[in-house]
Formats: sequence, structure tokens, C-alpha cells
Amino acid sequence: MKSVYDFVITPVGQRYNNVKKVGDKDLIVNSEIFNHQHVNRLAKVLAVPTVGQTDIKVGDEVIVHHNVFRRWHDVKGREKNSRSFIDEHTYVVSIDQIFLIKRNNKYTAPKGYCFVKPIKAIDKYNTDSERPLVGIVKYTDGTVDLGDLVGVRPNSKYEFIIEGERLYRVLSSFITIKYEYQGDEEEYNPSWA
Repeated sequence: MKSVYDFVITPVGQRYNNVKKVGDKDLIVNSEIFNHQHVNRLAKVLAVPTVGQTDIKVGDEVIVHHNVFRRWHDVKGREKNSRSFIDEHTYVVSIDQIFLIKRNNKYTAPKGYCFVKPIKAIDKYNTDSERPLVGIVKYTDGTVDLGDLVGVRPNSKYEFIIEGERLYRVLSSFITIKYEYQGDEEEYNPSWA
């Protein structure tokens, strides 16, 4: 199966990531279909569009928008699939629904974006656990270097959990400054991530 403008993907695992292993038992942490935080975002590319150029290849793993595999209820209470749904194992997504690409166990961000890891707050008068608008570049499109300590614009972060790490997706053009390391920076990852 191929699409003219969209990527054909399949979920890696189930549609929802709402079961956690506790000892030898499974714990269901969410039973609601409308909660976006427990929707699986990891997919494998089955086919690339026949029109246009792309760096994404068949077999790549990608992080997609949370609404791709999600189910929802319409105004009459009927359960529905997303517009991406073809069947339980086949979905179509456009390029703007792909947020991160994994090839050979290495992540890269699509052009125009990067992922920033928050750092711990060091101000003793601040009640927040992380420093606002500052982070370390974890995945990049090449416009900034991996490991750079950067500042970003307010209201420009979009939260993701990637392999147990909380990261923020940021437009590369919203990175406003590159800081020099002072030696007191420490990555912040909350225990729930």
C-alpha cells in the first residue's frame, strides 16, 4: 500500500500505553480513551509518499502526533477512530504529524525543530523544579549542536516523553540564545516520566 502525499505507518506496540509492569503484575494506569497522555506515539514507516522528497525511509521508527492512534467519541457518544485510521495496523500521516525520526538507534528531528531537555532549578527562592526557558539540546535538525545549553522563547515548548525522558519540542527559530556552561547545570527528569 502506498499513498501519494502521506506516509503509511503501523504502531509499534498497542494504540495506548496505559499498562505498567509492577513486579510480576500489570497495572492499568488509565482506562479513558480521550486522555492523550497515554496514547502510543511510536510507529514504524511502511511506505513513503510517491510525490515529493523526504529523508524518512521505509523501516524508520517515528514519533507521531498523539491523535494518530487515538480513539474518541463524537457528539452522539459513538466511538470513532482518527482520520489517519485505515485498519488496526495501518494508518496514514502527513509530514507535519511526524515529530522525531529514529534510524539505527539514533534520533533526528525534522527540519526546523529540535528537542530540549530541561535542567534543574538552582534558585533557592524558586518553587519550580526546573529552570524556565533553559535547556540542553538532546535531538536536533542540525541548526544547533547536540549538548548546547540554550534559551527558548516563552510559550514555545511542547512536552514529550521519549524513552523515559521528558523533553520539549521547540522550533529551531525559537531558540533565542546559546549559553556557556557554568558547571552547575544538571538535567532534570521527573520520577513519573
